[in-house]
Amino acid sequence: MSFLASQAEEPSGSSVRPADPQTQLLDERNTAHYRDSVLRGVERVVAELTGRDRPTTGVAPELLEPQVRRIDLDDPLGSTDEALEELERVYLRDAVHFHHPRYLAHLNCPVVIPALLAEAIGSAINSSLDTWDQSAGGTFIERQLIDWTAGRLGLGERADGIFTSGGTQSNLQALLIAREQALAGQATSPETGWQLSRMRILTATDSHFSIVKAAKLLGLGSEAVVPVACDQRRRMIPSELDRELERCRQQGLIPMAVVATAGTTDFGSIDPLPEIAERCAAAGVWMHVDAAYGCGLLVSERGPSLSGIEHADSVVVDYHKSFFQPVSSSAVLVRDHTTLRHVTYHADYLNPEHHADSVPNQVDKSIQTTRRFDALKLWLTLRIMGPEQLGRLFDGVLDLAQQAWGMLSVDPRFEVVTRPELSALVFRYVPSEQVSPELCDRANMHARQALYSSGVAAVAETVVDGRTHLKFTLLNPRTTLNDIAEVNELIAEHAERYLKEPDQAAPHRHAG
Repeated sequence: MSFLASQAEEPSGSSVRPADPQTQLLDERNTAHYRDSVLRGVERVVAELTGRDRPTTGVAPELLEPQVRRIDLDDPLGSTDEALEELERVYLRDAVHFHHPRYLAHLNCPVVIPALLAEAIGSAINSSLDTWDQSAGGTFIERQLIDWTAGRLGLGERADGIFTSGGTQSNLQALLIAREQALAGQATSPETGWQLSRMRILTATDSHFSIVKAAKLLGLGSEAVVPVACDQRRRMIPSELDRELERCRQQGLIPMAVVATAGTTDFGSIDPLPEIAERCAAAGVWMHVDAAYGCGLLVSERGPSLSGIEHADSVVVDYHKSFFQPVSSSAVLVRDHTTLRHVTYHADYLNPEHHADSVPNQVDKSIQTTRRFDALKLWLTLRIMGPEQLGRLFDGVLDLAQQAWGMLSVDPRFEVVTRPELSALVFRYVPSEQVSPELCDRANMHARQALYSSGVAAVAETVVDGRTHLKFTLLNPRTTLNDIAEVNELIAEHAERYLKEPDQAAPHRHAG
């Protein structure tokens, strides 16, 4: 069969399965099919964006799962339109819309269009950023963005880094390097296992759970993570860090790293970085800063200062949190590029050692091998919008958080934990009549679930000092104070209804 004949097997919108699977390969012969298929997918997304007035459908897992389970993956549909129609039923229709102004739950941001353009280009070209001979210009685009970020952080001319899949991977790589640096400093001891058992990571009680996960993956165990007490603003207390460092010294333990957070997940709190840097320098301890959330301050004009971060030995940034990038887009940076050697391995077929000084292979810096060209998203965003426009978007949500705090803090129906430094606001509904703390917890949990099930809005839930709280994570510049006020009213209504009739207040579960 000729190529033209095979192309005719699937006219636009047809349900006929192509006889030649090569017609589905992206190459110079199938560009029309590629363009048509992608545009059909984009049209479905546009229809969802314009056809839904709420962030969720509230669909229950037990209603959606059977629809997916009964699909036979060994029996393809063969038609783009039929496949998209099916996808509409099992995914698009019930997908959570992070771009909706009343999605207020997790650290998911709406995304900018230049980044989506980059996703389309990057997926089609399909560069792998592990070696030069698979990525060419992509290698230097990523390196330029790392240099740009390091410059904004003030890490100095010896800094370097690599893009990763997210903050968890970034934290793991940073702490792997810190561990190896600490081991190198203990080289006089012949027992590596004994050294590992003495390693400790000091971090605030409100730091990200990935620090404990990294400790376990690095063979240290969760007991290696030493919690440092926080103040009322949920920031690490420097004097408590002094106490824990001294306790480690007295017990013959090795503080391999202090992890400071610039933007905690629950509160958006920023640890006192200058004071922590002083203590790390005095103790000779690796200073790592998890700025996955707070990295938006690198382009902000009005946000709090990140002063002190320039002293860090390693830093994590998540562009997919506060640079309005699609997931995934993260990076880990180090002050001294030579410390990246701890993740360097040479394979004869991929990055042979004899080419190490002449060929720019990014795999030499990464714990991944095959790696998407995620840097392209940020590149096109900066080239089209620039850092100033990104900063204005982030400043918008910072301003909104302060306004929301002002509104909630004077509302007697709510208790606010702390004034936000970034854009996360933790609070809880408190009834006017006296009820037990446990019943109040259940009322707040019910309010969150009822709100989500209704599809009208989405908020997050967390635990503070043993009690259930709710959380607004504000990352959408289109969210207004009126949106937040109306969500507050709904939370109060759901909670009050539960307290009056707890047995009759089960949230309605939508079929989607």
